[in-house]
Amino acid sequence: MRIGILGLGRIGAFHAETLSGLDAVESLVVTDPFADAAKAAAERFGADVVDSPEALLAAGVDGIVVAAATDAHPALILAGVEAGIPVFCEKPVAKTMSEGVEVLKAVQGKDVPIQIGYNRRFDTGFVNARAAVQGGELGTLHTVRSTTLDPAPPPAAYIAASGGIFRDCSVHDFDIIRWVTGREVTEVYAVGGNRGADFIKEAGDADTTGAILTLDDGTIAVVSNSRHNARGYDVRMEIHGFTDSIAVGLEDKLPLRSVEPGVTFPAGTPHDFFMDRFTEAYRAELTAFTEVVAGTRPSPCTIEDALEAGWIAEACTLSLHEHRPVTIQEVRQA
Repeated sequence: MRIGILGLGRIGAFHAETLSGLDAVESLVVTDPFADAAKAAAERFGADVVDSPEALLAAGVDGIVVAAATDAHPALILAGVEAGIPVFCEKPVAKTMSEGVEVLKAVQGKDVPIQIGYNRRFDTGFVNARAAVQGGELGTLHTVRSTTLDPAPPPAAYIAASGGIFRDCSVHDFDIIRWVTGREVTEVYAVGGNRGADFIKEAGDADTTGAILTLDDGTIAVVSNSRHNARGYDVRMEIHGFTDSIAVGLEDKLPLRSVEPGVTFPAGTPHDFFMDRFTEAYRAELTAFTEVVAGTRPSPCTIEDALEAGWIAEACTLSLHEHRPVTIQEVRQA
């Protein structure tokens, strides 16, 4: 099949490399406002270059991958749907929840699949955890712990436009908690602090946060995030039930140092970047998209899924700013 890529920044170029290595993908068509980025992709992957999204949609593509700036996501999703072309779009659906809801309304009833990029759903550890929960191996759940710790903050310009740590970082934890447990979040309580880069505080954001999520069956989920983890990129999950307990991310590249005597775990070089930690997950995610394009599977992460994670992020942001518990229903009605 022929896949179009809109946007060739860090993640777009990474997707181009991944797609070029998939057996199902015969050719790529790319476009980016920066001509040098498009030219580099063409030279590296043998892609065809066009000068606009409109030209890309008219270039005989079977599916499109939207990796452009967040502000462009709604228009590009809708353009793909109107052209009848399956769409993969990096999260979020839109910069604000109201815009995301409008996108959902606009595509409802259209017979064009849309997949939103939440790559943890394709990581083997998380896939196995979900299977264990669904299979009843843990019994009734009582506690979930989910962690995302970045090795260093992103640039100040990114922080200023990100919408905050809950919307751009924690949202991955929120999505994977929903996906692994199969439950919905009903209420949150969030806290945060700033003990690192001044530009994060100046942007009105926190650099380290914690959130308590109450799930609809009474399970408690604890989410921990930080922009500062000197040892590396740390993504883990623990799931505790009345029958058993399991963990995702306890492997030799875990960026954590044990101080127990005689313990050598973990022994490997710590993960230092999300592309390192989730290389295979990204490949599985885009392989799934080729199956969506081929019509052999439904979207594994819909706009509805992405918006549900977004509502949790909205509730946590409000809770942090107002120092109180917030229900998901409250932010939906706001």
